[in-house]
Amino acid sequence: MGKFEKVIKGGFEIDLGGEYKGFCPLSKADVVRVEEPETLIGVTDYFIIDKFHGGTKLKSVVNRREYLDQKIKENKEKFFSTVQIGDVVEGVVKSFTSFGAFIDLGGFDGLLHINDMSWGHVTRPKDFVKKGQVVQLRLINIDPETQKINLSLKHMQEDPWTTFETKYNVGDVVKAPVTKITTFGAFIEIEPGIEGLAHISELSWTKRVNNPKEVLDVGDVVEAKVLGYDLDKKRVSLGLKQLEENPWDTIVERYPVGMTLSKPVVKITNSGAFVNLEEGIDGFLHIDDISWTKKVKNMASFCAEGDVIDVVVIRVEPDNRRIRLGVKQLEGNPWQTLRHDYPKFSTISGVVTNVTDFGVFVKVMGDIEGLISKYNLVGPDEEYTDEVLKKFNVGDPITAMVVECNPTTQKLSLSIKEMVKRSQQSEIAKYIHEDDDDSDTFSLADMMRYKDEDKE
Repeated sequence: MGKFEKVIKGGFEIDLGGEYKGFCPLSKADVVRVEEPETLIGVTDYFIIDKFHGGTKLKSVVNRREYLDQKIKENKEKFFSTVQIGDVVEGVVKSFTSFGAFIDLGGFDGLLHINDMSWGHVTRPKDFVKKGQVVQLRLINIDPETQKINLSLKHMQEDPWTTFETKYNVGDVVKAPVTKITTFGAFIEIEPGIEGLAHISELSWTKRVNNPKEVLDVGDVVEAKVLGYDLDKKRVSLGLKQLEENPWDTIVERYPVGMTLSKPVVKITNSGAFVNLEEGIDGFLHIDDISWTKKVKNMASFCAEGDVIDVVVIRVEPDNRRIRLGVKQLEGNPWQTLRHDYPKFSTISGVVTNVTDFGVFVKVMGDIEGLISKYNLVGPDEEYTDEVLKKFNVGDPITAMVVECNPTTQKLSLSIKEMVKRSQQSEIAKYIHEDDDDSDTFSLADMMRYKDEDKE
């Protein structure tokens, strides 16, 4: 038995009792490298005498490391020969790693893995054990060949998952603290060892939650509904929004098709604009639903974020959580009016708005544009040439016949050729009617003769 008395060159002076002094080299003072020699001063322990000389001078050389090695070997052999899986062992928390903590069991270590610290979620091992702390742990695995020892703190208590179904059912409401927040949801500790996940999609019916931190903080005590669980995987799904009324359940009653509203624009996109109807619920105004006749190419030219605009509800889809809005539907469809007032083969007047190499565009009532294709710009007995287009100028008044008016495709086709043709047929019919007073017959040859006379 000896005592570390003072630090000297190369090691320590050891008090061996009485007048005897010994020298212990620094390398033989411990089984680990001694970084701070002063920490051993005052420590009393056994030493093995390497060299012995009588007297008070430092002639005896002693070795503590060899004694400790022998002691550790004895302790280890005893440990592996006597303990069994399931036994409770005592040790001292020695050091930490990212995956757990090493426990000193008497000069040799066992591993307390982070997953074996608690039945619940563990983020930091230091939250469960402290360095230097004497702890009792359950032995869960031991391998004499590799000399690996696995210890568990959580197995010192009953697994709370074994009694989960006796305490909780789907649909139950729990009040518990938020323990961790991730980008995909929030973990809530239902009870020690049991955490449930409230997925980001289950936090709100209406708010666009990009990150759970926008609505929750670690430590918040919240109420959540049990949506489901998997005991094999030890998972519980929770929902916060289920404790509130789903506004989409009554959306059809609150926003029926045809309802007109004045609401603010909250976001502009290439294809349209989102209009806020109430907190968390937006309707979408597609760029094609702005005007019956004008092609809006840039949504920003119609409105800006913050503008309050008049819209009408044109479609509601509760299952998809979509509401479609329109502006052009606030007024009657000029295409329907045009088709009603100007049926096929009726004549209509307008103004030339554009002359192209394939025809002439004409604006008629309701700011609707129709097209007279270049081959329909001449009469039925005329040959089309490129000179024909030169006769038309933007702003010229023009009259033509409607040959197609389709409100669905918003297509209006006009024709001068058809107008002339039908006008000629009308004149021929007139001749026939007048000739009926003098003759009961009228031959095809007579009809052609009248036609040839008209040409002359």
